[in-house]
Amino acid sequence: MANDVVVIVEKSKCNPKSCGDYLCMRVCPRNKAGDECIIIDDDKKVSVNEELCIACLICPKKCPFEALKVVRIPKELKTSPVHRYGKNDFRLYGLPIPKKGRVVGLIGANGIGKSTAINLLSGDLNPNLGDWTKDASKKELIKFFGGTETQQYFEDKFNNKLDIAYKPQYIELIPKKFKGKVRKLLKKTDEKGLLNKVVDELEIRTILDRDIKSISGGELQKVAIAATLLKKGNVQFFDEPSSYLDIKQRLKIARIIRGLAGPENSVFVVEHDLIMLDYMTDLVHVFFGDEGAYGVTSFPYSSRVGINSYLAGYLREENMRFRDEEIKFVVKEPSRLIKREVMIEWPHLRKSFKDYHLEVEQGLLYKGEVVGVVGPNGIGKTTFARMLNSEVKPDEGLPDSKIKISYKPQYIRNKSRMTVSKYLNSFKDYSALKHYFRHLDLNVIMRRKLVELSGGELQRVMVAGCLLKKADFYLLDEPAAHLDVEQRMAVAMAIKEIIHYRHDASALVIDHDIMFLDFISERLLVFTGVPAVTGHATGPFSMREGMNKFLMELDITFRRDEKSHRPRANKPGSQKDDTQKRKGEFYYAT
Repeated sequence: MANDVVVIVEKSKCNPKSCGDYLCMRVCPRNKAGDECIIIDDDKKVSVNEELCIACLICPKKCPFEALKVVRIPKELKTSPVHRYGKNDFRLYGLPIPKKGRVVGLIGANGIGKSTAINLLSGDLNPNLGDWTKDASKKELIKFFGGTETQQYFEDKFNNKLDIAYKPQYIELIPKKFKGKVRKLLKKTDEKGLLNKVVDELEIRTILDRDIKSISGGELQKVAIAATLLKKGNVQFFDEPSSYLDIKQRLKIARIIRGLAGPENSVFVVEHDLIMLDYMTDLVHVFFGDEGAYGVTSFPYSSRVGINSYLAGYLREENMRFRDEEIKFVVKEPSRLIKREVMIEWPHLRKSFKDYHLEVEQGLLYKGEVVGVVGPNGIGKTTFARMLNSEVKPDEGLPDSKIKISYKPQYIRNKSRMTVSKYLNSFKDYSALKHYFRHLDLNVIMRRKLVELSGGELQRVMVAGCLLKKADFYLLDEPAAHLDVEQRMAVAMAIKEIIHYRHDASALVIDHDIMFLDFISERLLVFTGVPAVTGHATGPFSMREGMNKFLMELDITFRRDEKSHRPRANKPGSQKDDTQKRKGEFYYAT
């Protein structure tokens, strides 16, 4: 590489007429010296000659629209990119290594290149080896990856020896591309003649005759996975297969994916639920870099070592630190019997709908605590939250209406054209509390309108908005949805710190990411029953008692990693699994 500087120009944000006629060009030291570092492109927007850029960082600071980003690539990275989207655009270094008979996981922040890597390997995107003006030739690719397993992979691909099946990340696009019944879609993709087997395995028979546009997110996810399983593929890609699914469904999918790897098969998985990633994979590639600028694919590590290295923010074998702060899990001691002041108490609650009945046992939350809520989809967690928030009236029992509640609902639909900055500054406590949101990366989207935000961006903003309201009780329904691992931990820290700051407040958090709930919760409210038929809530329990109750229903045991203390799911039938079940200890034995 001639220069270790990466410059990103977001053309959609560049607005020369409103910045005083190319402000960045006027403040650039190289331009002042007579060089053409920043120039006017054919589209009348700016572009940057990275060979001349000295990374002074003046132009990105001066640009009022945050259209410019300048970063330095680590000196240790001496290779050329495997792909680059364009001049002053994102580039990816390295690719995951296909391993026959293994499930290979990809872990990293959003916008760091994981989906790009999958698209390059699957053939949806052709590698250009850094020259964005043309695709690389077969000869160039074979030479670039010479002597590696990736070389053999591309040779097999060129010789039509690979059958690729791909479960995309954005399943919400499926109804836009396909019209008709679920059955029609799956019959169309069934190349193995296993439709009935896969339908029963994924428990989707009841939706076969429903229109694809009318099914829920979780149902759509399972249909997308089913379509991938029905294709004849010796290379299979699953991009975020756990989204919209509850813990029981995630475990089922993880077991299915784990069983796909065979002597002639390769399987790749992108996943932000680290428990599921650890559970279903043999090897892991860590992706690091700078969001939206560049991404680097690490060497393959064993799943345990790779995930621990990712949490630590340091790859020892590559001597690469990519995060300043380590994500730490604490082994929680059993709750001490100390007198605590009650924040909110609810009586025995009942609510019946046409085909569904919910019963919630009497319970309470103490001031200053965060309580997690676990249970499958369709069991009544959101209905309970809406009863507490006085949106749904119980048939029996009435929650305390005097408690001031701040509620972040499960589904967020905000079509406001208000900017993020205006929305957050509408809360009088924002200036005093914004330090607690320091890791949510809200500063980079402050000028964006709420209606323009992605699912993950809107989630972070709405979590912040919920916590900024002055309330006695904070109720957050699936705050980790659409977020990557680091963002989930940042949200967890924000919730914990805000509750600690407010002293006399408490929080109830509903989510399906067990690692997230383990990190944030002091006690646990457990929902059991038959989804869409009956639900029964008990607790809150201590974490040990609550998790034992919940995991026993799922027939899975967890242990803590000896190094990182993160929760890990035991493989079914393993010695640890059998030992813990005999002892009745389903929750995080070391």
